[in-house]
Amino acid sequence: MSRRPRRPSRVHRPAGAGAAGGAESSAAETPHEGGFDVVTNDAQLRELVRRLSDQPHVAFDTEFVSEHTYRSQLCLLQVAAPGVLAVVDTLAVPELDAFWRLLAEPGRTTVVHAGREEMGFILHAIRTRPATLFDVQVAAGLVDHDYPAGYAAIVRRFLSLPTNKGETRTDWRKRPLTTAQLEYAVDDVRHLETLWRTLGDRLDRLGRTAWMQEEMASWQDDVEESFVRKRWRRVSGLNGLSRRELALVRELWHWRDQVAEERDMPPRRVLRDDLLVELAKRKSADERDIAAVRGMQRSDLRHILGGLADALQRGLAVPDDECPGGERHRAPPPQLAMLGQFLATAVAGMCRQMALAPALVGTSSDMRDLLAHKLGYHAGDREPLLATGWRREVVGDLVDDLLAGRASLRIGDVRSHDPLVIDR
Repeated sequence: MSRRPRRPSRVHRPAGAGAAGGAESSAAETPHEGGFDVVTNDAQLRELVRRLSDQPHVAFDTEFVSEHTYRSQLCLLQVAAPGVLAVVDTLAVPELDAFWRLLAEPGRTTVVHAGREEMGFILHAIRTRPATLFDVQVAAGLVDHDYPAGYAAIVRRFLSLPTNKGETRTDWRKRPLTTAQLEYAVDDVRHLETLWRTLGDRLDRLGRTAWMQEEMASWQDDVEESFVRKRWRRVSGLNGLSRRELALVRELWHWRDQVAEERDMPPRRVLRDDLLVELAKRKSADERDIAAVRGMQRSDLRHILGGLADALQRGLAVPDDECPGGERHRAPPPQLAMLGQFLATAVAGMCRQMALAPALVGTSSDMRDLLAHKLGYHAGDREPLLATGWRREVVGDLVDDLLAGRASLRIGDVRSHDPLVIDR
């Protein structure tokens, strides 16, 4: 990685390794073999932010645990910039707003890999997105065939370098952390700056920088929307429910989400999706009827019967004209699936020729949505994904030409990596 010479590293022991994690005094300043800093108190974090404040781009990654809490529990924050390589013990230094605000400052680019969870941490902390975000996973998909590619695969593909594979099953909540665990964690950001430069240059050469900017903007919109707007429609088993039943599911979902947040536990541990749907189908706010549903007999569920009854009562009280509707679509013709599969195959072949990941352009479902839109069977408010932005530029003419018979797809050299040939 190209960096200016680093100042002597001030490395500190991780919390729990002989020094109090919250103490303002630094631990012994002993050189670390890996050449990175370990931040274990607020003073060290302030110094890290100060060192980063004049950097136009900052790379970061996180280690977190998501199985046991309402929100993912942030356990480590790894940071890299020219002359800076550090790991922040976020269990010892939980107040990170100064770092998050640094990323939101105009003129600074934040570099991540598969950064959806990282974006969530920022939004939850300061309700603001980074000034500019560059996700190397997305960038790799815009200049290569593979998406979504793991960090190790991207480093190997574009930098021809190995990565540390040793601590994939670590429980990052445990302290003290070993040297091997810290080195594994910091390796996740060690090459992000070089990847940013390498992939940025490749995007420029291919004329796809604007595509990257558009994709990151829409990607952040989607993440922010999912963070801010509660998505009760993600409950499994909603197909075929009446509008009243959907209103009941919505109220039950909001009740469950509130309880989960208060108890800091995953929502589905409060009550499973299938039980939400079954209670909605029963349409009864009577606690005896609720308790009679199979799966509701667990002793730990008895104390929530009153809350469930209240939520069901609210759902039953929603006026008929305010009940949510289902997704409305005209029944698609039987040929839609076959045509969608054919068009998806053609687009995938073209993407390979363009050094563009087909999975980033869209899925087979996205292609069926586009085809339904063109044939008049799509009733949604939004245009299909493949009819918008840079994807329309890639897909639009080919799909139109194939549907109109102006282009055809055939097999060329079966031994070639790109055996499909599009004649236009």
